[in-house]
Amino acid sequence: MTRQLWLVVATGLSVAAPASGEVAPKDVHYNEGKVETSLTGVPGDPANGVKVMTTNALGNCVACHTIAALPDVQFPGNIAPPLDGVASRWSEAELRGIVANAKMTFDGSFMPAFYKTEGFIRPGAAYTGKAPEGDLPPILTAQQIEDVVAYLLTLKE
Repeated sequence: MTRQLWLVVATGLSVAAPASGEVAPKDVHYNEGKVETSLTGVPGDPANGVKVMTTNALGNCVACHTIAALPDVQFPGNIAPPLDGVASRWSEAELRGIVANAKMTFDGSFMPAFYKTEGFIRPGAAYTGKAPEGDLPPILTAQQIEDVVAYLLTLKE
């Protein structure tokens, strides 16, 4: 197997199946929107959290939120609350729950559920016939959720 093909296969496997010790999206326990325990058991990396939050193909949190600590973000969004001081308003468990699935805390939120694989409404199946079948992969991995939470915890007033 060529090295490039091996990398593609290995990457695909890491997205499809949770790593050992990782909580699968369907097994996350929300307590009034909070997720009390780490999804991975591994501390988050705030630098990786910034990357996830500012990368279009990942979380792209800055498309909706402003963050004064990241002044070089091009075209920051302003349709969601600013994230400045978020660690002074929310606990780690609350932030983990909001990032994983904000709808568990804020009913009707337009923020995507970043760590969810089932229960989606798929109008494409009725209108185009091209909606995917079965569970979808989460937008972010469990470790990426932990990384974003680690960065958000640095944003204190």
